[in-house]
Amino acid sequence: MENLWAPWRSIYIGKPQTGCIFCEKLNSDQDEENLVIYRGDKTFVIMNLYPYNNGHLLIAPHRHVGDITELTDDELLELNKMTQFMVQALRRAFGNPHGFNIGINLGKVAGAGIPGHLHVHIVPRWEGDANFMAVVGDTRVISEGLQRTYEKITGAIAALKNE
Repeated sequence: MENLWAPWRSIYIGKPQTGCIFCEKLNSDQDEENLVIYRGDKTFVIMNLYPYNNGHLLIAPHRHVGDITELTDDELLELNKMTQFMVQALRRAFGNPHGFNIGINLGKVAGAGIPGHLHVHIVPRWEGDANFMAVVGDTRVISEGLQRTYEKITGAIAALKNE
């Protein structure tokens, strides 16, 4: 079997997860280190440490809530407005991806890795981004480091805010 090296990810392997990762990152002031992209009044955006594709973002409410039916009207509105804004930012950062997967995995059996804190996934997609590696090799290839992706997305957000 061939090896693909991604040494920047070694810091995430084997760390036991205690508490809620979203609440921990939200309560920290180390946004760049924690890959927090943007903070709104009721929601915030963080990069996925284990992305399906470059630019895979997670949008979560500040409040620790696990079900979409528990969101207030203001939280629900901002969650959707933030999703819309992040699609614009990702288009700018990555030169118009061909599409996006946007969704919520509600509950552990539905695939929620962090079922206690609701979050929306946004995954940019390009024609040909899913190739034989994922199917045959059970390996995902991410073509850009997380830090460079962070810089591109935060730069795009700043540009959009200045328009």
